[in-house]
Amino acid sequence: MTEIVLTLISTALINNLVLHWPLGVDPLLGNEHRQVHALGLATACLMLIVGIVGYSTYRWLLVPLELTPLRLFVFLPLSVLLIGPLLKVLSRLLPKLAFDGLWPLLLGNAGVLGLTLLNAQDDKGFFHAMALSLGAGLGFWLVLSLFSDLRQRTIENDIPLPFRGLPIDLIGAGLIAVAFLGFSGLIKT
Repeated sequence: MTEIVLTLISTALINNLVLHWPLGVDPLLGNEHRQVHALGLATACLMLIVGIVGYSTYRWLLVPLELTPLRLFVFLPLSVLLIGPLLKVLSRLLPKLAFDGLWPLLLGNAGVLGLTLLNAQDDKGFFHAMALSLGAGLGFWLVLSLFSDLRQRTIENDIPLPFRGLPIDLIGAGLIAVAFLGFSGLIKT
């Protein structure tokens, strides 16, 4: 149980998919979104569902049939097919959040596919895959919220002309990554 909690915390803070590996960085650097929490919640739920279903499919279908080289061709359609139903369920459960227009951002998020491939590569068990998926989703949501706040602060301040737009966004992403690097001594293996 302790290992699962440590995996969850480690994935959210230390080995963050967005900051440690550059997976799923496109929603951060894209156009400004007013629906940050809707995107974060939808991505966290999608990562959890696709991570669990992808690991189960890999472990109990592809490995026994010796079709492991086809995992990419299974995981990609799996993540694409689950986006629509997930957004419909979330919009019914949480009508105050705007889930409209999130389909392309979830479709282009490489973090979801990268997570399923990491789960298949590690193969440390179902609960580890579930903790890794949930931690990755929560970590993505945290970074998305922090980056949105940072972007709002840079809009309100006087930024020199050469640094406006993408350059200051990349500098901010680097500073957030350095801040998250401070968590690296939190969990010792």
